[in-house]
Amino acid sequence: MMNFKYRWMILLTVSILSSQAISASELFRSENIGVGAKPVEGAEVLLDGSRKLLDEKWTYWEGPRFGSSLPIKWKVVDDPVDQGTVVMTDDPAAAGGKFGAADIVTKQKFRDFRLHVEFWIAKKRGNSGVYLQNRYEIQILDGDRTSHGMGAVINETEAPYHAYNGTGKWNAYDIVFRAARFEDGKRIEKARVTMYFNGKKVHENQEINQVWGGPASGIDGGNDGGKGITDTPGGLKLQCEGHDVRYRNVWIQELDLEKPNTDF
Repeated sequence: MMNFKYRWMILLTVSILSSQAISASELFRSENIGVGAKPVEGAEVLLDGSRKLLDEKWTYWEGPRFGSSLPIKWKVVDDPVDQGTVVMTDDPAAAGGKFGAADIVTKQKFRDFRLHVEFWIAKKRGNSGVYLQNRYEIQILDGDRTSHGMGAVINETEAPYHAYNGTGKWNAYDIVFRAARFEDGKRIEKARVTMYFNGKKVHENQEINQVWGGPASGIDGGNDGGKGITDTPGGLKLQCEGHDVRYRNVWIQELDLEKPNTDF
């Protein structure tokens, strides 16, 4: 017969494992993921569709192609689906698809985080992008199913196009991101990301090798062809490419991920 000491140890182990599972599940409640997701505890709302937060928490990224000027020219317009207002990527400087001319970036910089972004595309081929740390792009491009297409970690994965709701509907990215790690100035661990697209897991612990798109794309884009990643936090960036793409309900929770694991 099992003595009391060992029985107690087994019960304690089961209890600890159960509590860890419950704790982990906090991020995966249905109300915290997908379109309309509520911010998790401790998250900061970055964009709520108001002019106030747009001006308070965002600015332009003044990269080599920058062609606009403050205040931010993006428009606050009525939500095309629900009540309220949203932010529209409409800036004359980006006309013709000139990325980098009028992209906006958070004033605050981040390392590891949990992110929620909702976007709406008006027409076919609508184009924008979500940049993690103003480096690594999660593509927004209607109609493209390649590694340069919708929901792709750009040029690193194929587009998870099956999860896309389509034009005229709201879509949501839920992301856990871990920044690259360095030792003595050298990268020893690549950045990695796990992502849900409209509630479906589409990327799991995906390593990100470099910054794509050149100097006008973001931090380190012009450093050794995008391969010279530096140990510098960066803001969340939203891209303006002269298309009618709209954003709402953007929130972020800062994390400190000791292990190279972003799965959730």
